[in-house]
Amino acid sequence: MNMITKFNPFRTAEWNPYRELQEFENRLAGFFGRAPVRTNGDKKEAIALADWAPLVDISEDEKEYLVKAELPEVKKDDVRVTVENGVLSISGERKVEKEEKDKKYHRVERAYGCFERSFTLPEGADGTKITAEFKEGVLKVHLPKAENAKPKSVTVKVA
Repeated sequence: MNMITKFNPFRTAEWNPYRELQEFENRLAGFFGRAPVRTNGDKKEAIALADWAPLVDISEDEKEYLVKAELPEVKKDDVRVTVENGVLSISGERKVEKEEKDKKYHRVERAYGCFERSFTLPEGADGTKITAEFKEGVLKVHLPKAENAKPKSVTVKVA
């Protein structure tokens, strides 16, 4: 029995349930603030390659907020930290290594290029006194709390 398929000009590729699952994962990743994932296009091997965005930890103590961003193989001169309209932005670029003529690359999975992460400043943060330090591939951004936002101890007399 010979099956005849009709031509469909709107059909761009075969249906792939894994692609639909990946699209769902991308939407879910976007919901949680992570970069979307894409495959390398090779049908023999589907390795997930992510658009590069540095991983960030944000912590708080009684004096300040601390933002730590992992920036491996990024030079200090290629990183910018700005505060504008109540938004902290960390941006920069990880540059591609020079390809050597006598070296064969079998796989390149690390992402390169420009990145930017932005965060709304929490209420009570003083964006005018921000400081940053960059050491061993980790950017630390110190965001002090405003004086009126720091917790104060009040003694109350009980009658």
